[in-house]
Amino acid sequence: MESMMVSAHIRVVVSIAIALSMWVHATPVLAHAQLIKAEPARRAKLDKAPTQVRLWFNEEIEGAYTSLSVLDANQKPVTDAKPHIVSDDPKSVILSLPDLEPGKYSVKFRVLSVDAHIVDSSFDFTVKSKSIVQDK
Repeated sequence: MESMMVSAHIRVVVSIAIALSMWVHATPVLAHAQLIKAEPARRAKLDKAPTQVRLWFNEEIEGAYTSLSVLDANQKPVTDAKPHIVSDDPKSVILSLPDLEPGKYSVKFRVLSVDAHIVDSSFDFTVKSKSIVQDK
């Protein structure tokens, strides 16, 4: 009888150990791509208009399912250009921009991380008005 109780106890301990092991190894899979850096940065106030937007994520993203756009103050896209994944850094994406006028812009992005999770977000930046220098 005591042998059966020890055997049952061992099975419970082993089952718990297996379950914990599976949970620990599954945890990284539950992590999703997160934006870790942006140029221009969130809420940046720039003296000079950027020539591109570049976003960096903490894990690889699927280029075929990536969208990135920059909208003006009227929520109109500033370019028809398509974003592209950086060839030597599959964790970042770039969108080339035309010359931007002073004003507030919104960056909207939607990416699919390699774990098939969609990340959809946005942020703003501002290009400051050019100051006029007057001769006295």
